[in-house]
Parts: sequence; structure tokens; C-alpha cells
Amino acid sequence: MKRVESHEDLLHAELRGMIARSRTQLASTVNSELTRLYWSVGERLRREVLGGERAAYGAKIVAQQGGKLSAEFGRGFEARNLRRMIQFVEGFLDPSIVSTLSTKLSWSHFVELLPIPTEESRLFYAHACAESRWSVRELRQAIERKTYERTAIASSTTTGIGAALEKAKTTSDPTAGLVFKDPYFLDFLDLRQGYQESDLESAILRQMEAFILELGRGFAFVERQKRIILDGEDFYLDLLFFHRKLRRLVAVELKIGRFQAAHKGQMELYLKWLDRHERQEGEEMPIGLILCATRGKEQVELLDVQKDGIMVAEFWTEMPPREELERRLHLAMIEARERLLRRGILEE
Repeated sequence: MKRVESHEDLLHAELRGMIARSRTQLASTVNSELTRLYWSVGERLRREVLGGERAAYGAKIVAQQGGKLSAEFGRGFEARNLRRMIQFVEGFLDPSIVSTLSTKLSWSHFVELLPIPTEESRLFYAHACAESRWSVRELRQAIERKTYERTAIASSTTTGIGAALEKAKTTSDPTAGLVFKDPYFLDFLDLRQGYQESDLESAILRQMEAFILELGRGFAFVERQKRIILDGEDFYLDLLFFHRKLRRLVAVELKIGRFQAAHKGQMELYLKWLDRHERQEGEEMPIGLILCATRGKEQVELLDVQKDGIMVAEFWTEMPPREELERRLHLAMIEARERLLRRGILEE
């Protein structure tokens, strides 16, 4: 027999919820204020250090202040941490950006971001972390798996990652330029040599959670082998997802070979059918993602597939050694930059 909650039980549950919510909000407020304090301390020390004529002067000042402050306020203000606060300011010079991010990112998140060499990549990871509410561990994994580089390569077919980041600063609506990657790492599928497209699809379905994590947060699985009937003929879309923040269906086609021009026509057909028969009120136009073993860069660029709402990306079922991975992504980044230069989106 189900127990009926008494008035006292309901009152306790209500009061407990109030206290829990307040504690969560208080912790968030304390974290935000602490992060802003660290930035202010780092900014003041940076001005003092820059005002000195010798590097030795800066080291002396930091060591002196670290000794005095840690004695009074604890180990968090030791010289080692004061130097990190100076690095924090140098990595995030704009206090308004810090103020906004500090409401969603902890100091530990910022510490992970500090070694990232370029401002654009730091801001990308900071924005993605705040948007997706990554834990520190998830942020570290995203950096290790080169999420920025892969997103920058994918976005070079549209407006470029810089423009996407600028848009993200002024609107809460996400842009496709920050959603897709190229390549996608599908090493978790553990596929054997000589696999077929059906093997690839089946492996993805078995590892759907890992696949969605690689796609990125916001993707929700809808259907496999979506049946599309045209002129009495059956067509089957490999995978159908919905992206909650983009508010649109995402059609995914898997191709184990090189990208071909015919793949674009096939995806266009699927997207038009989805737009007519599956798109709900309040949703944006469906978009497509074609995952190929080899991208075929010249064909993709000449076909200008992104103007039709189609992204083409490679997938890798095996991860190369770290040095080879960095080399291949570096070359792809150079090609992406050249692509933006040719289209006049980026200046020399």
C-alpha cells in the first residue's frame, strides 16, 4: 500500500528544496566572486610587475606578496598561485568577459584554459564549456581531443570560427559554426578492417552515448534508417537527430568511401522531404551532415555545399599517434585558413 505523505512531510520537502536551491546559488555566487577577485589581484600585480625595470623585480614582488598574503589568507595566495593569477589576466584581458564567464565556470576551469596558446582557442573552449556545462574533466578531454581545431576546420566552409565566436558573444542562440567538427573521432567503435556502411551504422547504434558525446551536447537521437517515400520508391536516411539549441533536425549520412558529388544531391532530397513532412512549428530548416572516410576537399568547395545547409566531414575510426594527429590537424588548419582567405572572409 502506497504511503500517503503527511502535511509535515510535504512541508519538510518544500523547506529542504528551498535550502538546497539557496546553497547552490550561494556556491555559484561565491565561486563567481572568487574568480573576479583572482582576476583583480592578478591585474594589480601585473601592473606592478610591468612597472618594474627588471624581471628580477617582478619575481621579488610576487614572492614577497605571496609570503605575506598566504600567512594571512591561506595557501590560495602563495607566490605560485599569484603567478597563476597574473597568467589569468594575460589570458583574459577583458574583465567583462571574465565577469560573464565566472557565473558558469569555476576557477579550476580557468586554470585548465590558461596553457592554451591562442586567444581565439581559449575563448572557444571557454564559450563551449559555459554553453555545454562541461566538468573540468570534460573540458580537459575536449582540449586533448583537439575540439577547437576540428571545429575551426569545419567552420571554414561557412563564416569561420572567429565570426561564429563573435556572434556567440552577442546572442544566446548557437551557430552551426560552433556545433560541427571535421574530422570526427570514432575510434571508440572498434571496427575491424573491411567494414561496410551497415557495420558502421550498427557500431554507432551500439555506442550511441559515445557517438552523441563526440557529436557534441544538444544532439538527441530520433531514428535510424528513416523511411522516405518518393514517387512510390523507398529511400532510407541512415541516422536522424534533433539539435535542441539549433532547434532543427539533423540528417546524418554515413559513407565509407570518398565524398562524391551525388552525395550532395541525395542529402538535398532528404532535407527537402524532412522540411515538408517532419519539420514542426517553431523549428528551423533541417540540416545535413555527411560523414565520409575521405572528405574530397576540392569537390566540397566547388559544390559550395554549406549554402544548402549541408556539412561534409571525415570520420577517423583509428586515432593516429599524437605527433601525427597534430601534424594532420595543423595541415588541415592551414587549408582552412586558405579557404577563408579565398572567400574574402579572412584578411592576410
